[in-house]
Parts: sequence; structure tokens; C-alpha cells
Amino acid sequence: MRPGLGRRIGFTLGALLVYRLGLLIPLPGIDVSVWEQLFRSQAGGILGAVNVLSGGALARLSILALNVFPYLSAAVLIQLMTTVGPQFGRLKKEGRQGRTVTDQYTWYLTVLLAVFQSYGIAIGLEGAGRIVSDPGWMFRISTTITLTGGTMFLMWLCDLIRARGVGHGLSLILCLGIVVEVPAGIAGVLELFRQGVFSQRAIVLMGLIAVCLTALTALVERARRRLPVTFPNHQAGRPAVEAELSLKLNSAGALIPTWLASLSLSLLYLVVSLVPGLEERSGFLVDQFAHRGPLFLAFYALLIFVFVLLYTAFVLSPDDTARALEKHGGRLTGAEPGEATAAALDRIFSRITLIGAAYLVLVCLVPEILVAYMGVPFYFGGASLLIVVCTVLDLDDELRAAGMRKSRG
Repeated sequence: MRPGLGRRIGFTLGALLVYRLGLLIPLPGIDVSVWEQLFRSQAGGILGAVNVLSGGALARLSILALNVFPYLSAAVLIQLMTTVGPQFGRLKKEGRQGRTVTDQYTWYLTVLLAVFQSYGIAIGLEGAGRIVSDPGWMFRISTTITLTGGTMFLMWLCDLIRARGVGHGLSLILCLGIVVEVPAGIAGVLELFRQGVFSQRAIVLMGLIAVCLTALTALVERARRRLPVTFPNHQAGRPAVEAELSLKLNSAGALIPTWLASLSLSLLYLVVSLVPGLEERSGFLVDQFAHRGPLFLAFYALLIFVFVLLYTAFVLSPDDTARALEKHGGRLTGAEPGEATAAALDRIFSRITLIGAAYLVLVCLVPEILVAYMGVPFYFGGASLLIVVCTVLDLDDELRAAGMRKSRG
């Protein structure tokens, strides 16, 4: 039996406090001041985005610098395999036992990715100047063990929150890391306003955009397309049972489409940059395709849109839904069972997916434009906004449900 709501909230706050304290512990064997100077010179790019999601761990080069990113990457890869791979697809249909095996694969892949990334960070730090005081195999081994252990510790902490606390531990850790970086970013904007870099109109415009995006995200994440369904009543003389098939507008979520889009763009830019003589012949084109250049933003939006359509097509199957309804005797209002129901669901799924894809592109692209063209001194991307809003909404739902159970008890 789970403890009371008050104790669960207290346990969650204590676990998050431990996480925040861990972010303050730097990696052994590095010169933090040298790293901070290097980080500030590169914070406007991808490092800034990762730093926000990690709660500032990257800027401090903390023992928790990898955060939960190896697990997120492993979870995305395993989920894609369950969607497109026949062997993993069978596990998805095996219920709780299949989920247990999938979780084991995710953990194994998390450890492999964490070791690989940790060793890569150690090599990169050694080659970045005077950051490492005593480079060599001892530093590489200790850094790999420390960073991998930090990720494993955070995953253990997430499991504890899920078992003894409130909310989803992984989402809460990501959300906390993002939220604590926002005040420093706002302070940076206000300092630039005091220096005359930003006008009052620009500050008001950025504030309105932030409020509108947050409200739009909350509205769409709460929105549901409810389809009336009727089931036969097995008691003689009783009317049919009415129910609803609830469909989320953003069925693809935020992580998988944006992760795949960012990965594809990174690989494409790497290939373009490796073409001999291309930068001399088409330097302007390469610059436009650089991070947050016009071509980068255009391809980023296009790839997010495409990956939302592809992923949702695998997740939402009209034929499978129609067969499940027919198996349980259900009937979609206004459509005959079988192929007619599948065709009606296909039309509805297509419209919903287009709306969700357009919404996700808008939420992800606007912050990139603000950073690229208005000179906003901190990064708060669309994925960050979605994580924060969805975490708050899920936590609110759980607390309301717990309060209702307590009042009924």
C-alpha cells in the first residue's frame, strides 16, 4: 500500500532536492573555471539547449552532466524498434511480460550509451585545452564510471519517485532542470534591456509569445477528439452501453519527432561539411544550413512534420482499432463495423495528425526563431516547453485524482 499523499509529496520534494545537490558536484580532475569560459563561448548553440534540459549540469560539468539523456535515447530507439521491427513488435502485444522485457532492453541500451557518451566526453575534455589537470587513462576511466554512475543513479531516483512519490520521476527531473534555468535567462534578458540592447516593445513581444505558446500547448495537450461508440448490453431488455473513443491531438508526443529531426539534421550537416571543397564553392549555402540558419529552420520544420506523420501512422492503426471494436462488439456511431469503420477512423486519424504536426512545428520553430533572430540570450525550446507543460498537467491530474479518492474514503 502506498503511503499517504502528504508523505508522497514530501518524498518527491526530497528526491528532487537530492538531484539538485548532485548537480553542484563537479567532475573530479577538471578545472571548472576554464570549462566555464569555454562553455560561455559555445552556449548559444546545441550546448545551450542541452544545458537547459540538464538543469545547468553541463555548464557546471557536474557528475550528473549526462542526466537522463542516455535513457531517453535508448527509450526512443527501443520504441521505434517496437513500431517497425517484427520481433520487438511481438513484445508490444504480449502485455505486461512484453513490457518487462522491453524495459530490460532499454536499461541495457542505456548503460551502453552512457558508457559510450561518457568516454567520448572524457576524450573531448582532454583535447579541449587546459580543462583536465592530469589527462590519461585514469581520467578517462574515472570520468566514464562517474558519468555512467550518475545516469544510473538518476534512473534509480526516478523509479523511487514513481514507487513512493507523486508524478513521473523522469518527467519531474527534466521539468525541474528546465524550470530552474528560466530565472537566470529572464535576468539575462532584463539586463540586456537595461543596457539598451532590447527595447521595451521587444520585451513585451517576447513575453506575449511565451504566454501564447504556453497557453496553446496546454490547450492542445488537454484537447481530445471523442468519438461516440456503442457496445451491446448482455442483459436482456437493457439499452446499448454508450462510450467514447478518446484521441489525443498530439499522439506523437514531443521527444521522438524532435529527436529524429535533430539527429537527421546533424547527420546531414556533417555529411555536407565533409564534402571536399564544398565550403569554398558554396560557402553561403553551408552558412544558411548551419545551426538556426534559414535552411536549417526550414528543414527542421519539414522533418518534424514528416516524422510526426510517419510515427503516428505506425502508432494509430485504423484497421487495428476497427478490429478491436468489432471483436468486443463495439460500433462507431455513423459507420458500419469492419471496413467502413476503418475508413472512417482513417479520415479522422489523418485530420488529427495534420493538426498535431502543425502544432508541434509551430511550438518547436518559434523559440528557435526567437533565439536566432531576436538575440534571446538563453535557450528554451519547444521540447522544453512541452516537457514542462505536460509534466504540470499530469501532476495536476494525479493530485486531483488522489484528492478525490481521499474525499471518497
